[in-house]
Amino acid sequence: MKLFQRLLVAPAALGLLAPISASANEVNLNEISNYSNVENIDFANSFNNDLRTESTLLAGGEGLVETTSDSFSSTTTASFSSTFYVGSIDEGDDDGLTTFTYDFGIGLETSFTGEDSLSVAILGGNAATTAVDGVMGGDMGVLDVNGTDVDTPDYLVLDGIAYTFPLGGFTVTAGDGVGVDDLNTGACTYGAFTDTISDCGTPSVGGDADSAVAVSYDFGNGFTAAGGIGFGTEDDGILNDGDASTVGLEFAYTADVYGLSLAYTDNDEAGDDSSYYSIQGTYTPDATYTISAGYEFDDDDADMYFVGLTTEVGPGALSAGLSTQGLADDHEDNLMYELAYSYDINDGMTVTPGVFIIEDADDDEFGLVVTTSFSF
Repeated sequence: MKLFQRLLVAPAALGLLAPISASANEVNLNEISNYSNVENIDFANSFNNDLRTESTLLAGGEGLVETTSDSFSSTTTASFSSTFYVGSIDEGDDDGLTTFTYDFGIGLETSFTGEDSLSVAILGGNAATTAVDGVMGGDMGVLDVNGTDVDTPDYLVLDGIAYTFPLGGFTVTAGDGVGVDDLNTGACTYGAFTDTISDCGTPSVGGDADSAVAVSYDFGNGFTAAGGIGFGTEDDGILNDGDASTVGLEFAYTADVYGLSLAYTDNDEAGDDSSYYSIQGTYTPDATYTISAGYEFDDDDADMYFVGLTTEVGPGALSAGLSTQGLADDHEDNLMYELAYSYDINDGMTVTPGVFIIEDADDDEFGLVVTTSFSF
């Protein structure tokens, strides 16, 4: 049975088992028999525009309904993305070798009231199994199993699940894989090429907790406030003395041509309590270019910074960024530079060639990578 068919059949089976106590007039047994053969469920065809003449079993758990919709569910939407990485780095075990890696993501969004959202992220790939690991591709292909990184290339992994809903004038989100900064406004418009610079100079804002509850409020005049409480759930329990708890708070202001955000994060892991203070700013005087900057420091006087420029050039956008490689007391031989050009082939396909330099006390690293991103 194909994987996508299994993904559809599993909730279908649960949906059939749930109404055992229902009366005969509530369940149409003839309709149920239409789905006893898995070959009748075609994931790829579930997105076509042809009017269906048979009843459809919805993946969102709604049960059997008559529908002529052009989507597989009236309440659930799916989005897909993938990125190919082709390139090489002149340092490390794969010195000079050109490698090909990829990542793949599935996002599922379900609404029960029209104002809420249950979000599920499924990720896979092998981008963290080559010399590009640590520079691009995140941790695709590596799983944290009981505190140990294990190579799992080509696996599909549930990366996170979260429920977001309005509460009075606030927005609330909670779940596994949620960071205390998930509802932060931020003030960085730079489209980073590498993972290090993608944090815009403030990597500690999200904390280290496994899960979190985050809340935000929009004052309606450009000012927003957000905060969250994070906690470890695997081994330490929730809000216990030994868990990896995180508390975050952010205030931001967004105007037509600039934005500014201030954030505070307290991260307590295994009794090691550290506080981080972060600031981001962005300036967009016109539609052709934007400048972003970030700065962060902790209570041990370590700091880091970032500055980036994105400007329109021809049919695409040119990005140039500079950042320290993390919080440190001394930034000698600790800088990273990147230059990339991104252009759209069509609405769902983007190609981005880029280069980066990572300073090192012994020997600087130079990388050349071309990414091709797909979204649909």
